[in-house]
Amino acid sequence: MSGREWCQALTGALAALAGVLPLGAQAQPDVGKVVLVCEAVYLPARSVWVRSVGIEYDQKRVLSVAIDGVPVYSFNVRDTLILTALDNERIQIDTATRSWTSDFRGMASSQGRCERAR
Repeated sequence: MSGREWCQALTGALAALAGVLPLGAQAQPDVGKVVLVCEAVYLPARSVWVRSVGIEYDQKRVLSVAIDGVPVYSFNVRDTLILTALDNERIQIDTATRSWTSDFRGMASSQGRCERAR
């Protein structure tokens, strides 16, 4: 077998193997996503804003959080609370009671209830 034939055979074998095995041959964890729709009442203006919270998770932890479609830079999880901030608004989402609490550095605050989006 010449060098060229050997390379062609190796290339064919690799192409066949690549078609059989996925690129990441390791088992991928199941990732779930839940979207909460929260009706937050902001004080002192008493205005109601509908906010959406997207939460991606696997079997062990929360992977990402997005508020109104904007991924947050960082977040912390404490029991059932997700703590984060977006545009000077400190936000707490309680996934057990499905509630929203936030404040704008003491200038305004909000509270509301959340429901799972359909």
